[in-house]
Amino acid sequence: MPSLRLVNVTKRFGNISAINKLNLELKDGEYLCVLGPTGSGKTTLLKLIAGIMKPDEGEIYIDDKLVNDLPPQERNVAYVPQNYALFPHLTVIENVAFSPLSKGLSKDEAYKISMMMLEMMRLAGRTDSFPNELSGGMQQRLALARGLASDASLLLLDEPLGALDARLRVELRYKLRALVKERGFTVIHVTHDQEEAMVVGDRIAVLRHGQIQQVNIPYAVYNDPKSIFVANFVGGANFLEGYITERDPQGAWVQLRNRYLVRINETRFSPGERVVLAIREEQTEIFEHDSDKQEVNLFPGTVQLTSFLGSSIVFEVLLENGDVVNSKILVSQKKEKLKTGERVYVRFSPRNIKTFGYPQVGLFRELEVI
Repeated sequence: MPSLRLVNVTKRFGNISAINKLNLELKDGEYLCVLGPTGSGKTTLLKLIAGIMKPDEGEIYIDDKLVNDLPPQERNVAYVPQNYALFPHLTVIENVAFSPLSKGLSKDEAYKISMMMLEMMRLAGRTDSFPNELSGGMQQRLALARGLASDASLLLLDEPLGALDARLRVELRYKLRALVKERGFTVIHVTHDQEEAMVVGDRIAVLRHGQIQQVNIPYAVYNDPKSIFVANFVGGANFLEGYITERDPQGAWVQLRNRYLVRINETRFSPGERVVLAIREEQTEIFEHDSDKQEVNLFPGTVQLTSFLGSSIVFEVLLENGDVVNSKILVSQKKEKLKTGERVYVRFSPRNIKTFGYPQVGLFRELEVI
């Protein structure tokens, strides 16, 4: 039995559908990350589940019980919003202990649970402070500690790590997931951080314009995206436009601009059809010299820009046909000596190319994240 089920849920604001006929199921104890750009409907989705908003259409079930008309306090849901919603007149420890106390726990037990949450959030030394005496990042950690101490069956987190510094954000990802699993929460964690979603989620749901584009385990969403938008939003990818020129039982040939031919391991498309090829940046190989043997999908180009990212370097390469692609290479591969203006060769392995039909709205519009 799923812990949460949404059936054709729609929420409108005037002529805008923030959530549009959305269907979703979560199993008991599952950790779902909802990933999407600003304005995709992520926060609206959480508010609908929490009972802060009511859907215009559709049904929301928690533990197989229809909750459309239930007030928030009767849903056994803990919602941690982006604006923290802390009690300004209560101290840090009192904020966190509020929910355990309201559920009948003794003060000793409520404070014991609260201190455990505050220690994880590195706030154990600020128990007697008030929210307005904390930094924004501390307030966010306090809100998260309060949500984790609530013992609700369903935990809704809206960008719970967004205001933290980079190092602490990475550290808390792992601690948050471990604690959630230990306490048996069912969680929906909203974020626009792709790496965060990959690390903490059992599954990822990619949301765009109020609709789920794809939902699956992180590995599947990353390596087998079902749309151009998902391929672009979840990890860096290169996109090349062309059309099918020939097809055979093993694959097909795609002609790019200026008569460049690319081999793909795809037979779904017929000669003459326009397509878009997607190749992950880290699967776009780069060589300093041409290969001695004849290889498919090996094209000359010129390095236009290099970006050092710590553990990797991204090379932006202008191919001789006019297309621009990025190649992301680990520093350990020792390609850092490649300089701007240097001639190189780029290769796309056919097995790493995802092929999509050309979108009706055009490639540029399909890639938009707004």
